[in-house]
Amino acid sequence: MKLLHPDKVWSRGEVLQRPSPVPSEPGIYAWYFQGLDGLVPTSGCVSAFRMPLLYVGIAPKRTPENGSPASSQRLRHRIRYHFNGNAEGSTLRLTLGCLLADALDIQLRRVGSGTRLTFGADGEQRLSQWLQDHAFVAWQVVLQPWLLEHELITATPLPLNLDMNKHHPFHAALSACRSSAKRTARELPILA
Repeated sequence: MKLLHPDKVWSRGEVLQRPSPVPSEPGIYAWYFQGLDGLVPTSGCVSAFRMPLLYVGIAPKRTPENGSPASSQRLRHRIRYHFNGNAEGSTLRLTLGCLLADALDIQLRRVGSGTRLTFGADGEQRLSQWLQDHAFVAWQVVLQPWLLEHELITATPLPLNLDMNKHHPFHAALSACRSSAKRTARELPILA
């Protein structure tokens, strides 16, 4: 599978350039990381370019069965958002920010009306810089990416994926880390 043996992995700077090399098509993406040694178990993880594959995601999600409208997101938007968005809209950023909170001196907080959780403008900027220095992504165009996502998560160790991944030994620790950060954020005042 191309994602497990990519010819190239792309940096934040490359993905955010215009025009972006990321296609505006449906598909699946794979994240390879440096700098998470000791924070995330990598035993058994696939590696490329001496970096472990720790997370996969898709765009769009499967069309909901409850009649809700289908997602219009595609690879380009989703990958760019993970690199440059915030923790409210990116589960990958939320996970990384929670794991790296001490190292980056950031904290999950309520913002806006108080229902959204992010690391604040400064924290999200620090997280974006960390991603610039340590995160690389590969992608594959796939018309029904949720089928391949399920296959990858069940067959490949992916410690940063939570959905469909309760069988991974890191699932409980990562869930607890994120839950603790959210609980603390809800107890703190809303950031201006």
